[in-house]
Amino acid sequence: MLNKLKSVAKNLLADRRVRNTYNRVTQGVMNAAGSNRVGATVYTGVGFATFNREQYAVVRGRRAYFQNLKRAKQNHVALRRNVHRLEKGLVMQPRRPVFALDYIDETMDFYEVAASQFTAAPDTVDESEMRWAHDVLAMYFDNVNHGNSLVASAFGRYESANERLAFTSETGRVKAPFTHTESHVSDISYEQMLDLAQRRRSVRWFDGRPVPRDLIDKALMVGRQAPSACNRLPYEFRIFDDPDMVKKVAGIPFGTGGYSHQIPAIAVVVGKLDHYFSPRDRHAIYVDSSLATMSFIFGLETLGVSSTIINWPDFEPLEIRMQKELGLDPSERVIMLVAMGFAAPEGGIPFSQKKSIESTAPLQRPSIAR
Repeated sequence: MLNKLKSVAKNLLADRRVRNTYNRVTQGVMNAAGSNRVGATVYTGVGFATFNREQYAVVRGRRAYFQNLKRAKQNHVALRRNVHRLEKGLVMQPRRPVFALDYIDETMDFYEVAASQFTAAPDTVDESEMRWAHDVLAMYFDNVNHGNSLVASAFGRYESANERLAFTSETGRVKAPFTHTESHVSDISYEQMLDLAQRRRSVRWFDGRPVPRDLIDKALMVGRQAPSACNRLPYEFRIFDDPDMVKKVAGIPFGTGGYSHQIPAIAVVVGKLDHYFSPRDRHAIYVDSSLATMSFIFGLETLGVSSTIINWPDFEPLEIRMQKELGLDPSERVIMLVAMGFAAPEGGIPFSQKKSIESTAPLQRPSIAR
């Protein structure tokens, strides 16, 4: 039914008179609705279905966030956020003798929950996350004044939790802030990076070979290093390489007609709104997952695996189909899809000319008077 409706819409819009009428009507409505916030509010009220899924996802995510605070989880997002805040405080110049008083007690609430879970069932918690929290807190308490009652109380709770953790010293660098001189120096040149960016183009035609999972995992490791607001990493990459499942998933979005049947593997990038307690952060899933996806496809390219980004418009019938197929919670939003495979040698690739730097408005800055 959806494909039939899509076909009818395409045929109608191919008619110049229908297209011109549609554009004039739409422009008139947008002129009225977009003139001010009152008009926009009326428009979104009348067309509530257009935005309702996102609104529900945000509220559902906030509900899950607070429900998860004391639940057993492999990753504790609230702890991650606060530990990252501590790291930022530790690298400030000059560093204050006492900081984080507004959230150190809360941080210890989160730390105790994670430590208790780790003590009871170590395999159910991300140990690297637990060690990172442990090491950052150790550095924090080593560098703040314990004369403050809040700090002293939090330190006592930290020591008590660590007695249960019983962490032994781990070889290698402590998982806590370090100086730039201690960081690894990359030997990748600018020319090599530019060459990689120019070489990577969206490939839609593949030679049929399956993509080894170890190559996908290696690319995911690159993507995992991308920046993320407060280090929350509010996304998942759902990887599919079973031919039947790939065909189902690749056939859902618009824009894959004609080539979805020969995609060997596909990733569905899913944003997780249960990582946020406030609607102000609702856009972070799109920013963070996009940064990770760009790194991921660069990683694929270095391994000889080509890719193409498949756009995911916010269209209710498709959202319903994907939610059902993947078993997504309403707080989980599809951001995009990534088709992957080994490029067919004679397969065509769009040139995709990018904007020149000179034509990019933000870079056309006036000179600064001196």
